[in-house]
Amino acid sequence: MSLRPLFVTQVYEASLADAPGFSGFNDGLAEACRMLAVEDGAGRAWCREHGYRGYTSYGSLNDLPQRLPEFAELKRHLDRHATAYARALNFDLARKPRLDTMWVNILKPGGSHSGHIHPHAFLSGTVYVEVPDGASALKLEDPRLAMMMARPSVSVDAPEAERPFVYLAPRSGTVLMWESWLRHEVPVNAAKAERISVSFNYA
Repeated sequence: MSLRPLFVTQVYEASLADAPGFSGFNDGLAEACRMLAVEDGAGRAWCREHGYRGYTSYGSLNDLPQRLPEFAELKRHLDRHATAYARALNFDLARKPRLDTMWVNILKPGGSHSGHIHPHAFLSGTVYVEVPDGASALKLEDPRLAMMMARPSVSVDAPEAERPFVYLAPRSGTVLMWESWLRHEVPVNAAKAERISVSFNYA
């Protein structure tokens, strides 16, 4: 017999950490994220209103690459990765993927982000800036779960591709991308320090 893996969900993983000057770039990016958390009053208000434990610019700022050079440089890196990912997915595109939105996430200890998707985009992802010991992984959900009906659970040693949930543990500089329809979440941050990341959508 043989098994044919069909309709595979491909998640993209790369790292900025090997690029020349990464340490200085990453330090500058972390500083820029923290500066926004202090200066963005509208963002802090959005976080209070929505119960976000920490800071995100998701509801307040939509021009980070134009606002600060650290995010403009990050965009240049991400544009290359998004193009490579789209090519690997065999997408037939009339133009290169275009960055639509980018936002900062500073998750305090005990904070989390419940399961969600990213409408109005086709590629989404996160680059990880500071990931202290014990920080949350990214939890990805099998998109077939709602249609599995009476399907049995899988054994504890099942291959990653056959599990209902997969946890990806990033490090500083890790870039993760997935198709925007893929449901994902950030479990509770068990670290004793903030977890800093920058998320984005390509349309």
